[in-house]
Order: sequence, then C-alpha cells, then structure tokens
Amino acid sequence: MARNAALAQVRSIPGVSLGEERSFPWLGATILLGFGFLIGQWMAWGELKGRGFLVNTNPDSSFIYLLTATHAVHLAGGVIALLWAGATSLLQRPIEGRRIVVDVTAWYWHFMAVLWIYVFALLVFVR
Repeated sequence: MARNAALAQVRSIPGVSLGEERSFPWLGATILLGFGFLIGQWMAWGELKGRGFLVNTNPDSSFIYLLTATHAVHLAGGVIALLWAGATSLLQRPIEGRRIVVDVTAWYWHFMAVLWIYVFALLVFVR
C-alpha cells in the first residue's frame, strides 16, 4: 500500500514504466558501445588532423569539427547517464529507482537518435 502511494506520482510520468524487471542485461553492453564510439571519434579526429584537415583549414572542416564535437559532448552526457544507471543497478537500489533511471536514460538516447536522423536528413537535403 505504501509502495503504491509512493509511486503514484512516478506512474504519471510519460514513458517511465515500473515493470517487474529485476535486472537490465543490455546496460553494460550499451555503456561499452558508448565508450567505444567516443574512442572512435577521438581516433577519427586524429586521422583528420593527420591528413591536414584542421579546424582552421576552411569553413567545411570547421563545420565537421563543430558537428562532431557537439555530438561527442551529447554522447558523453549520455554515457554519464548510462554510468549512473549502471551504478544504481550494481548497487542493487530499489527496482523503482533503477527503472526510472534506465527509462529516463533510454528517452535521452532515443531523442539523440531522432535528432541525428534529422541532422543527417537536413545535410542531405541542403546539398
């Protein structure tokens, strides 16, 4: 009874579910993939620099660096949220709290996916 009263406000948040899940098996893989992408982005910048494609070379190169740096910052924020979700899962916090953290993190990542689909579509149509 007390649990239902405490969770009444949480149930009204769109997109947040309080299922009966006891663990989140894909959370670790998602964290690793996020770090892997950040490392790959760093390597790509190194390759661009090695080929003489620098920030101050021309406006096109500046835009590429700006676009990818913005993405890296947003990705780093998402990885921090994933680490928080992983920590709540590893520390065996109450399932309600873990579920909320995972759901909010999932909403963030889905928003990022939609945003980048929009950016890529915009770049294709502008060309």
